[in-house]
Amino acid sequence: MKTLFLIGIGSSIGGMLRYVVSQQVQKGFLTTFPYGTLSVNILGCFLIGLVFALSDRGGLSQDWRLFLATGICGGFTTFSAFSNETLALLRDGQFLYAGLYVTLSVVLGLLATFFGYSLLRLL
Repeated sequence: MKTLFLIGIGSSIGGMLRYVVSQQVQKGFLTTFPYGTLSVNILGCFLIGLVFALSDRGGLSQDWRLFLATGICGGFTTFSAFSNETLALLRDGQFLYAGLYVTLSVVLGLLATFFGYSLLRLL
């Protein structure tokens, strides 16, 4: 029960942060390209890299790892929104934006996770 509570609280925090960050980023652009979701996903990938690097170093308990990675990062990142926005771009005939969005999300997400993980491994 404690584990579910930790994940639930973390997910709630992550979801609220996702909304605020995504909205703040997106309102800075006058385009339909989903910069807000892209930035949230890349930041979430970086953060989960940090969390797992800390965990591997023994700096996080199992409870903290679940709260931060499964809870906050899981609630913060938005793969379902990414999928829906990609489909919307495709439906609207914006194939270049759709391809760019998918490519940037995957490549930058992997790089952000790697950098987040590597950063703490070096320290």
